[in-house]
Amino acid sequence: MNLAQKPFYLNDKAIKWVDETLTKMTIDEKIGQLFLPIGYSTDKEYLDSLLLHHIGGLFFRPGNAKEVQETYQYVQQHSKIPLLTAANLEDGGNGAAVEATAYGRQMAVAATADPSKAYTLGKIASRDGSAVGINWGFSPVVDLDYNFRNPITNVRSYGSQVDMVIKCAKEYIRAFHDNNMMTSIKHFPGDGVDERDQHLLTSVNSLPVPAWRRTYGKVYQELIDFGSKAVMVGHIAFPAYTGDDMPATLSPKILKDLLRDELNFNGLVITDASPMVGFCSAMERRKAVPYTIQAGCDMLLFNREFEEDVQFMKEGFQNGILTEERLNEAVRKILATKASLGLHLSINYGNAQFEDYSNEQKDLADKAITLVKDEQDVLPITPKKYKRVLVELLGNSSSNDEVLKKVTNLLTKNNFEVTVYQPETNFWDLETVKEFKESYDLVLYVANVENSSNQTVTRINWHTLFGLGNNLPWFVREVPTVLISFGNPYHIFDLPMVDTVINAYCNYEHFIKATIDKLVGKSEFKGNSPINPFCSNDILERLKHENS
Repeated sequence: MNLAQKPFYLNDKAIKWVDETLTKMTIDEKIGQLFLPIGYSTDKEYLDSLLLHHIGGLFFRPGNAKEVQETYQYVQQHSKIPLLTAANLEDGGNGAAVEATAYGRQMAVAATADPSKAYTLGKIASRDGSAVGINWGFSPVVDLDYNFRNPITNVRSYGSQVDMVIKCAKEYIRAFHDNNMMTSIKHFPGDGVDERDQHLLTSVNSLPVPAWRRTYGKVYQELIDFGSKAVMVGHIAFPAYTGDDMPATLSPKILKDLLRDELNFNGLVITDASPMVGFCSAMERRKAVPYTIQAGCDMLLFNREFEEDVQFMKEGFQNGILTEERLNEAVRKILATKASLGLHLSINYGNAQFEDYSNEQKDLADKAITLVKDEQDVLPITPKKYKRVLVELLGNSSSNDEVLKKVTNLLTKNNFEVTVYQPETNFWDLETVKEFKESYDLVLYVANVENSSNQTVTRINWHTLFGLGNNLPWFVREVPTVLISFGNPYHIFDLPMVDTVINAYCNYEHFIKATIDKLVGKSEFKGNSPINPFCSNDILERLKHENS
């Protein structure tokens, strides 16, 4: 392990700090470094209880900026060894604090076909994260969105085009390095092939090895060569390589033979969240907790029950599941990672102040929003032609009310008469076809179906009245109908009969405003879809059948 080489590039002084620190540590202190728990409270007594176990890092969900900043400052000041402080900074600084900048989904960035937008995303994410004391982004997502049914990759990814994913990821990583922060490319060996979520089971990358090397392997090799300091490993099996269904987090073949030896990765390896079923169901937890480190991971992310997991790690060390050699190797990686960020010299506590990136937000939305099709030639819509608009919200996301309010307000400001669909409750409430056509000039479906963990699908579900009701798209040949998606870009699969479809990829306010501006003709559509929105898995099927 040469710490003077990529990706740490430590000088002699930093290497000396790593080695001297490691030499002075007790076994308990070393074991503590393996853990990066999620924080559930900012109470100092609770934080002290975590620090008693000598944790290597800490993660908090986004909260009030000042509270987050003060919390990280407290734990850094009271930790014997500096902490890695992390956040999911996939969309911008909003993964760190609620007041920080929400820039846009990775797929929106790729839809601009301009990798410099990925640098802007990385700049905003890293600077906002740094402002609250974060030094590590669990990002970018470098999964390839090959399976349109996958409920978890989706708009979190840069799409399905290998070269675009590489270009965008490099620019994002470059921005983090320019701001003295680190990234974690994820989710090795690659999500987006299976249609299932590793939160709920061990998912599978079912590509043949040659096809994997030309796709996911190429992505990871390029980004490792570029200087990525950390890789987050998914609870994803790669049976073509290993010959079994063990998740990568528990597979020495994937972690050592493939990632370390073949791809020559010398940086930090961290598991994805260990409470996921994809990890828990693969092996008895008492064995899995120490074995993931022995297999080749350096840190364990999150816990089912923190103190129990610490005890499992200690027992695993005592029982020989985790060897002292491997423990020392993992801790040396962790310390080297911290030294590469300069944490052994000084710690940035942040100031909870954020820059204004409103111009960058507007520019991204303007360049990203994509017109998928307009086969009925209805765009742009105008009050003169389509005065009476029935707006129907699809999806059950927590942001539904806010999205609906913003859309209807913008349409009203553009002089449309807006009716918001209310579910019918009785058969006698149903309008006749004649009545429906006389009531509305246009139907606007607003899909706000967000991808998130622990879902089996990210699809349209209908409010129906025994197959009747005006929520269902029975009327597409009676009244012009438009679909706008502020999330999942694959809704054509459930709404193939709608002839005008717009993908906005993101439901942030600047995306909603830009979408309505384009809908009414105030702005042109400029986005290019980074995936096949017509829901064909043709690339995936071809790759699955390639053996050379």
